[in-house]
Amino acid sequence: MSVRVSLLGLDLGGRRVVAVGGGPVSARRVLDLVAEGALVTVVSPDLCEELAEAVEEGRVDWLARPYAGPADLDEAWLVHTATGRPDVDDRVAADAEASRTFCVRAGAPAHGTARVPARGTVATNDGTLQVAVYAGGDPRRSVAARNAALDHLGSGTVDLRPRRPRRRGWVALVGAGPGDEQLVTRRAATLLAQADVVVTDRLVPPALLEALPADVRVVDVGKTSGSHPVPQQEINRILVEEAGRGRAVVRLKGGDPYVLGRGGEERLACEAAGVPVEVVPGISSAVAVPAAAGIPVTHRGLARGYTVVTGHEDLPALPTGGDHTVVVLMGVATLRRTASLLVEHGRAPSTPVAVVESGCTPQQRVTVGTLADIADRAEEVGVASPAVVVVGDVVTLAHTAAGRAPLATDRTPPVAHAIPAGAVA
Repeated sequence: MSVRVSLLGLDLGGRRVVAVGGGPVSARRVLDLVAEGALVTVVSPDLCEELAEAVEEGRVDWLARPYAGPADLDEAWLVHTATGRPDVDDRVAADAEASRTFCVRAGAPAHGTARVPARGTVATNDGTLQVAVYAGGDPRRSVAARNAALDHLGSGTVDLRPRRPRRRGWVALVGAGPGDEQLVTRRAATLLAQADVVVTDRLVPPALLEALPADVRVVDVGKTSGSHPVPQQEINRILVEEAGRGRAVVRLKGGDPYVLGRGGEERLACEAAGVPVEVVPGISSAVAVPAAAGIPVTHRGLARGYTVVTGHEDLPALPTGGDHTVVVLMGVATLRRTASLLVEHGRAPSTPVAVVESGCTPQQRVTVGTLADIADRAEEVGVASPAVVVVGDVVTLAHTAAGRAPLATDRTPPVAHAIPAGAVA
């Protein structure tokens, strides 16, 4: 029958703790206690490497001798014993109980007066959430339950907003990935679960917004080609102003916030205003969307590097060989101009090109052609944003309706075609 214990949060900051034993078991507990601010003294004739390093760095005091008796425990708030010798550990536990000091008896917890639960933390911008699980002397069960609790808390399905007034607002620039809500990072999900305000663009997966609690305010600042209803300066103002009111603000952006997403401008605006700001990378559509169409941006024997550019501006000087992939974001409206410029800059008109629409979604469609004809092919099938344009020999690896296109070792351009989402091999 397991002993019933109270799971208390002990404040050991600045308080003396004695650890008897210098091995790895003792080291794990000592380093945890030091991280929590305890003043730890280790009593042991020898130390393992981790403890020796902590002593050398001045983080731990060391009595280089065997346990001598009750005097070693004077003024201790907590005792931990893990000598590997049951008789010594039992003696330490008995001395601690006699002095009314709680004692953790490693290896035989039932003989001590304190237990160490399986613990873990979830980092939030409003303070760390700590999880402790005690399964009545079954440590593996405790660890399994702890891991499940941490997974659940970090999944984004639990409302992690504080229930008391927040001391200070903050902003997180969060990448939402390329189109599938399952492609967001765990950190992104955790921050969304803390948000009071979500400032979103049009490429964010709708399911992420639909999963937010009803009282989270969603501010749509999305842009389309030629239409910027909310200027960037206004977006910066919204972020700073909302955080200044003590709110948790997530700026949710499709792909990665720093890949042609103006995330750098938003971070600088927050920092200039003294607003705490965190940047959470996202899976960039520049790489993920071509990959979803079967196109690696680099491939041994075909491409050794790649460049990501925006279709809103004239192209800079780029390598002209087909073995250097060019990825164009926001490039549908300027596709004809981009193809022409690449040819003017030295690319062969026969260079393979793919346009991947609505990448990483059920609506994904791939149109393949060459620099000479991709603009006409795109118009024929009605290509529309959002789309990623890929230029280079790696396009020959794209999925086709019949499977995967054969590798064109002679660099023969593929036949132009449109591939619906359901046809991916």
